[in-house]
Amino acid sequence: MRAASTPDFWPALAKGVMPGIEHSEALACIDVRSVIDVGANKGQFSLMVRSRFPDAEIHAFEPLETEFEIFKSVVAGPVKHYAVALGAEPATASFYVASRPDSSSLFKPSKDHERVAGVTVASSQTVPVVRLNDAVDVRTLAGPVLMKLDVQGGELDVLKGAADVLPFVDAIYTEASFVSLYEHQPLAGEIIGFLAEHGFALRGVFNPSVEPEVGPIQADFLFVRANAKAVPAPVAPTQ
Repeated sequence: MRAASTPDFWPALAKGVMPGIEHSEALACIDVRSVIDVGANKGQFSLMVRSRFPDAEIHAFEPLETEFEIFKSVVAGPVKHYAVALGAEPATASFYVASRPDSSSLFKPSKDHERVAGVTVASSQTVPVVRLNDAVDVRTLAGPVLMKLDVQGGELDVLKGAADVLPFVDAIYTEASFVSLYEHQPLAGEIIGFLAEHGFALRGVFNPSVEPEVGPIQADFLFVRANAKAVPAPVAPTQ
């Protein structure tokens, strides 16, 4: 898929938002009627959801106001907006705005992140943090339900704050790291283990990032619950 040749994407492209076409392979593996987009940023992922699943209801979480306003202007259809961060417990916390805004996080970028990708802290701001358990009654969402996480080191905290509603989620698509790009960041093995304990099996690995001097850095992982409403066929890892 090419974004420039897809008319649905033209309004977003005109505003400088590139749809996350790298996620099209993963989205092709699942059926979706509701999406929880955690770390929605400018709508890159939700644009792909809307293109593939025009009637899906999207619940979008993004604490950065500037990015979220762009999201609202480019992602149409049934969408509910939550201008908060998700975490393990309700709180008010410092949010580190990175030199590359889509690398911003509740976790402070590490020296390794600066060395590997040139990411540094540009500023910080205080944001509200809530649990998914308290924010959305996932039990009422039309299934299958997909939960997407792109929270730059905060994946495990988000999942812990969603533990009560995970039985009502059919698939989880999350970025996870093999090296600590953020201080005190849980790595991919911990996330895989946590989800296995909650009945999710790893079904695919997409978009691996590898640095010659470091090795594997991060990738996107697709998990499916054992008794999900719509279970995709197993997916071979991409090369």
